[in-house]
Amino acid sequence: MDTAFYSVLTFMMCCRFDDLAEQQEFLPHKTGAKKEIHFTDFEGKTSFGMSVFNLSNAIMGSGILGLAFAMSNTGIILFITLLVFIAIVSAYSIHLLLRSAGVVGIRAYEQLGMRAFGPPGKLLAACVITVHNIGAMSSYLFIVKSELPLVIQAFLGKHENTGEWFLNGNYLIIIVSIGIILPLALMKHLGYLGYTSGFSLTCMVFFLISVSQQRANKLRTMQPTISLFNIYLWLSNGCVSPAVFCIKQAFNCEVLPIYTELRNATKKRMQNVANISILAMFIMYLLTALFGYLTFFGAVESELLHTYSRVDPLDVLILCVRLAVLVAVTLTVPVVLFPIRRALLQIFFPDQPFHWARHVIIAFSLIFVVNLLVIFVPTIRDIFGLIGATSAPSLIFILPGIFYVRIVPKEQEPLLSRPKIQAACFAALGFLFMVMSLSFIITDWVTGESRSGGGH
Repeated sequence: MDTAFYSVLTFMMCCRFDDLAEQQEFLPHKTGAKKEIHFTDFEGKTSFGMSVFNLSNAIMGSGILGLAFAMSNTGIILFITLLVFIAIVSAYSIHLLLRSAGVVGIRAYEQLGMRAFGPPGKLLAACVITVHNIGAMSSYLFIVKSELPLVIQAFLGKHENTGEWFLNGNYLIIIVSIGIILPLALMKHLGYLGYTSGFSLTCMVFFLISVSQQRANKLRTMQPTISLFNIYLWLSNGCVSPAVFCIKQAFNCEVLPIYTELRNATKKRMQNVANISILAMFIMYLLTALFGYLTFFGAVESELLHTYSRVDPLDVLILCVRLAVLVAVTLTVPVVLFPIRRALLQIFFPDQPFHWARHVIIAFSLIFVVNLLVIFVPTIRDIFGLIGATSAPSLIFILPGIFYVRIVPKEQEPLLSRPKIQAACFAALGFLFMVMSLSFIITDWVTGESRSGGGH
């Protein structure tokens, strides 16, 4: 009896499974459904919040110190227009990168270049990232070299540099590099820097609050003359040329490494990380520029902290703000170093597993080279202008647009489809910005004038 019962039950279950299989076979498949993207490079473990901190820290940089000066030269309306434009452009650029990475299956800028143009494309992407980020690291350490001795001097109540070793900027950047930057750069994964990035952002929020508080106290050195729109001064001065605005937002090389380590990574999730980071930094940029400009108006200098120091060099609040900015800038350096190391690994050790010796040697070598640049190159102006005119437009405009056109299959998007036409126009806009920026630099060299006083 039991045997017969189990036989009937087994027969009914088999019939049921056959019916289900038959239904699935004859059900129409959705041809337009999106296929789930499977990445083969790394399974990320970094949370959404930590990813936002890291990307926001990469966006912020030290250019925030020169935005009040930029607003004084453009006027409030034109400055806001340019800032909105760059925010939209940055979000679209990241969309192109994420879309291309989904096709390739590996979230690395160099691999996008490999898929688009073969080995030359891979080498080009790695070189652009390396040059751009070494320049960024140099600019950050230049700030430490110039500002930290002044802060220590002010805390000691001295009105001039008396020549002690702890007031020597060269010694100080070596100490900061060995004691702070190198240990953080030796972290195995970028996600571990989310905590320091969060602290760095906290320091910059303190900077913003202090700037707004100084505005509330009406700390001004001249009668106010508010400029709402001054396109002539913007074009003639060139302090916020496309190069300067691009370099403040050329953080695309950090996007894919952060995407690689993002937990439960999808294009939509990473795009949300980028959008939140861009929005947060847009608000911080705008408020810092606005409060700084409305405090000093036309008297604001190319670096906002110098303007405050000119009013009262020993003011305790201003000293704390300067120290907070130095901490924020220092903690940004390891985040910028990670894409360089990844680019070098992609070029010289493309298929090698992780090895601590390579990891440490590359980090130490990069920091050593940057320290040499900071110590022996007397000014950042030429480095900053060259990077802003070449690598920054390439990272934010040209390469994402070209990669998208080359990588996305024609079966998904024909060459004359609207997305690919937009991407091609986007790359062309980058070439235009590069030409404009180079023209400003050449004019500077010919006339001997300084047009790039917009900070670091």
